[in-house]
Amino acid sequence: MDAAAAHVLVFPWPRQGHINPMLHLAAALVDAGVRVTFLHTDHTLRRLARAPPPPPPRPMRVLSVPDGLPYCFLDLMASICDTSRPAYRALLLSSLLSSGAPVTCVVADGTMPFAVQAAEELGVPALAFAAHSACSYLALLCTPRLDELGETAFPADDPVRGVPGMEGFLRRRDLPRELHCAEQGGSDPMVLKVAEAIARSCKAARVLLLNTAASMERPALAHVASRAATDVFAVGPLHAASSSRSAASSNTSLWQEDEGCMAWLDGQGDRSVVYVSLGSLAVITHGQFTEFLAGLAATGHAFLWVLRPDLVRPASPGLLLREAVAAAAGGGDRARVVEWAPQRDVLRHRAVGCFLTHAGWNSTLECAAEGVPMVCWPFFADQQTNSRFVGAVWGWT
Repeated sequence: MDAAAAHVLVFPWPRQGHINPMLHLAAALVDAGVRVTFLHTDHTLRRLARAPPPPPPRPMRVLSVPDGLPYCFLDLMASICDTSRPAYRALLLSSLLSSGAPVTCVVADGTMPFAVQAAEELGVPALAFAAHSACSYLALLCTPRLDELGETAFPADDPVRGVPGMEGFLRRRDLPRELHCAEQGGSDPMVLKVAEAIARSCKAARVLLLNTAASMERPALAHVASRAATDVFAVGPLHAASSSRSAASSNTSLWQEDEGCMAWLDGQGDRSVVYVSLGSLAVITHGQFTEFLAGLAATGHAFLWVLRPDLVRPASPGLLLREAVAAAAGGGDRARVVEWAPQRDVLRHRAVGCFLTHAGWNSTLECAAEGVPMVCWPFFADQQTNSRFVGAVWGWT
């Protein structure tokens, strides 16, 4: 099919870490001359920060479907299936019946198997997309076997034998997990649900796409391919695949980025700044905030800290947190606090010499691409597995 006749609908799971890579994929398709519709949920689209008007010549179309709005992961999965599925199917059917440019392919997040299945039922080729690393995706695919072996996530150094290719270094503490279940051991409802969803998507989709590179994860990719019921392609790192012009045509951030931190970085020495960001979902206590702050102050280095309004629980006024940071840093210009940062620009800045990160996959890829050393503090989901690979396999610390 000619690129100009193709019309790809891209449908991410409605969380920042899934939206980012799929929007980069959409931007790369636009660069190739493909018509793209990017499908958000209503709640996500309302949250998107305002961005400059998209540049010509081919901005992608953005639509949304209802999602039901619950915050809890398991509730959100059920709500999207019940609420989004009918609207999504109706949108696809309407496209096929229109006299304009019908959707000719769907790329759907593998967390939502209904999106793959509905497209295929209507005769639209569907590809599943994984926003995870190949290593954590493989661990998820192995979840049933891990349950049989009793090798569920737990904060212990017991070796894991149920994930092929990782027997020599993976520990139970490194497995994908929901934050609280892993502290008690046993089966994890969130992990089981995600594992079931991605397995169903793999079975229904014509192709599985992963946002990774074979040069980074060749062994894990080979094991994923041996378990997937479809062809597997490594298409990342996607943030580096699209032109800056296309990527700028749609905003990816659910928070307003503070561009002022770039001018602050300009005034710092080369490789002198510690950049701190714990991602879009992690939450820390006041005690953890105090410990992080004391550690950063003790390094003697300047630091740029992303403190989301909902990062510290119970909630504290942002002004008080900023005052605490300023006091610990000894005043002056040694510390900068922002609610959200233009992370890719920050990581490529000459002043940044270290990244204290939650080890989410997007952050891990962006940091690796810029060659910035990492200090990992994982919280949940795939972050433990990514963190283990950063330190024990890739040696990026």
